[in-house]
Amino acid sequence: MSFREFLKYMEDLKEVIHIEEKVSPIFEISAIMKNLPSANPPIIFFNNVEGYGDASIVGNVCATRKRICASLGITEDRLYSEIIDAINNPEKPQITYDSPVKEVKEPGLSKIPILKHYERDAGPYITSAIVSAKSPDGSIENVSIHRLLVLDDRRLAIRLVPRHLFKLWSMAKASGKDLDVAIAIGVHPAILLAAASSPPFGVSEYWMANRLLKGRLKLIECEKVNAYAPAESEIILEGKLSCREEALEGPFVDITGAYDIPRYQPVVEIVNVMRREKYIYHALLPGGLEHMLLMGLPREAAIYDAVSRVVPRVKAVNLSIGGCGWLHAIISIDKQTDGDAKNALLAAFAAHPSLKHAIVVDTDVNVFNLEEVEWAIATRFQGDEDLLLIKNIRGSTLDPSADMETGLTTKIGIDATRPLKAGKERFERAAIPLTERAAKIIGSLRFRV
Repeated sequence: MSFREFLKYMEDLKEVIHIEEKVSPIFEISAIMKNLPSANPPIIFFNNVEGYGDASIVGNVCATRKRICASLGITEDRLYSEIIDAINNPEKPQITYDSPVKEVKEPGLSKIPILKHYERDAGPYITSAIVSAKSPDGSIENVSIHRLLVLDDRRLAIRLVPRHLFKLWSMAKASGKDLDVAIAIGVHPAILLAAASSPPFGVSEYWMANRLLKGRLKLIECEKVNAYAPAESEIILEGKLSCREEALEGPFVDITGAYDIPRYQPVVEIVNVMRREKYIYHALLPGGLEHMLLMGLPREAAIYDAVSRVVPRVKAVNLSIGGCGWLHAIISIDKQTDGDAKNALLAAFAAHPSLKHAIVVDTDVNVFNLEEVEWAIATRFQGDEDLLLIKNIRGSTLDPSADMETGLTTKIGIDATRPLKAGKERFERAAIPLTERAAKIIGSLRFRV
């Protein structure tokens, strides 16, 4: 299933709405996306983009868990196991030599409707692109998602954090060479999900995506750089990640919904632009639900896997929307000893280093119902016994309350599970028996309301 095929599938399921009025890529599209309903936001097409007659823009493609699972052909209860399996058992994708993305060649970026999202953003940003590169000797490939600030028609500033692409760039820089990169926009959700994951260095996210897609991923070799890109992409930018040139990148609203600070970052020089004739530009709203889910779901899977190694059973993990899909985790476990919850907290912080606050609850608490989570804290937590405090530890540089240069922060873990030394009945929610007659009356009242 390609990006387009997935969108058609969602169209058939009535998950898509279309905007036919003329809209500008400067603030208007992002404002409309920002103000859509937060519960089950639809995929939204903008079919009349001011100044860009060949393009339509689509957003909210991966804005619900159900939608992401549908793209993989799985039920929600299998999502974590599928991600973990893809990391542990990656499969080499096919290489093809023809692709519809080669239909049109552009001299630069000016024909692409790149959005300016927020008032104080440094400029238009590409936010949904995957960036692929290989080590100088070609033995290691990395695919990851990076924000890209448009500097001019042929240059982008890329935000690099000290992870795998940064390492490849450092290797090239040490030999005095630029790093070839392929930047693909409009790719299948499985590729985005894989690119947002963090498999071990040396495992290609393309191989991981191919496992998620049951061996159906096809790549093409770029024309002017030594890199691969998905054959079904809507747009491919071929570039050179400079070993010398830097530019001021930011401010930019990232996953927290607050502005990240400006920094000098490497520049990508675009040497070739390929696109489909009637292309679809994927606009990912920074700090929106799509952003949070794509970034958060692979970390939820990592937390689930790590915590499963230290406690008998993990029921669910939620990187909550209120925690920006990134900084807050709620984990439900089947506790066997009173030390299990704290072990689970430590495992969660190790699995997702950006995590700031974590709460562990029992399996009778729904991690997606924050009222139930708060109730568990109110009735099962004692600060002098159940609080885990870790000071001066690296967290997320996106957290405006942390040191945004070093990422140093304080992390808090909350054990909101029942103490086993006390009787279980003391901590149970009271229940009222529901007769069939009462259930019918309640149902009729709900219908009338």
